[in-house]
Amino acid sequence: MRFGWVGCHAEGLSALEALLAARTPITGVITLRPELAAQRSGAVDYAPVCVRYGTPLACVGNINEPDGLVALRTLDADVVFVIGWSQILRPAALRLARTGMIGAHASRLPQLRGSAPINWALIRGERQAGNSLIWLAEDVDRGAIIDQTAFCITPYDTCASLYERVAASNRDMLLRLVPRLLAGERPGRVQPAGDEPVLPRRRPADGRIDWRQPSRAIYDFIRALTRPYPGAFSWLEGRRWTIWHAAHLPTENGPGPRATAGAVLGPVVSPVEGTCGQMVACGAGAVVLLELQADDGTVLRGRALSDQPWTGKRWASEDRGHGEAIERALHGGAT
Repeated sequence: MRFGWVGCHAEGLSALEALLAARTPITGVITLRPELAAQRSGAVDYAPVCVRYGTPLACVGNINEPDGLVALRTLDADVVFVIGWSQILRPAALRLARTGMIGAHASRLPQLRGSAPINWALIRGERQAGNSLIWLAEDVDRGAIIDQTAFCITPYDTCASLYERVAASNRDMLLRLVPRLLAGERPGRVQPAGDEPVLPRRRPADGRIDWRQPSRAIYDFIRALTRPYPGAFSWLEGRRWTIWHAAHLPTENGPGPRATAGAVLGPVVSPVEGTCGQMVACGAGAVVLLELQADDGTVLRGRALSDQPWTGKRWASEDRGHGEAIERALHGGAT
């Protein structure tokens, strides 16, 4: 049996390396062209691993277009593993594996079908996440389930730490699966229908913080979008900041009911090095901002952040100056 690999995200790299180290007969790897991979959150370079094991590597723009289809034919594979790949494979591509194609989806299907399941799980306040290995089908995320893994979401996890667990589960599930495939098995069970709507794709502009939300929701939102994703963001005095790291203060420990959502309540200084920040009121409770980055690259953390004279100022969910300019233009004012 001959295997192929399609992937560009970090969640697939350790699995690929483990299979190659186990001498799995992988005929080649397909990944995104570097200039396209640079635009994808979590994309990594597969070339060093392929060079180390002498595995052919093809870079494509779209797996469903001529260059992608040619690369798939060149694999000449019975089974193609599609792990850490955001482009949906269309029927013409799916037919280019003799036995079928196997993908991974970072949830316990049928829960959280669709895009960015780990990020959405954090945003929605879920307390458990998981990963599913499935046979790819024309209906996205609805193929037969081969294997599944579950793991808890702790209060300290971020999208990065959870994707590390997804990557480890990809590796472990594929190492369990390959011997069965080589033995001629085709494991899989029909996936339950499920009634949840498909998760929509997230874009960088979706990272705007709504300070009217409770502090736990804002904390979850920030950790769901932190590196390697574009980050949650907000404006302070007309300047846009990405918030990479924050701490949650429960409602009972947060500001009183008179605090205005988004108001900077003042610096927080901890005896633990690097844990200084600025406390901000939310719709209920508060968060402590621990690491920020401005659009010009300026990074504030620790004392540099807590020393900012921001007390009494207010974070905004949009650039007020830009919004006012648009409003004037719409009503005939100066542009």
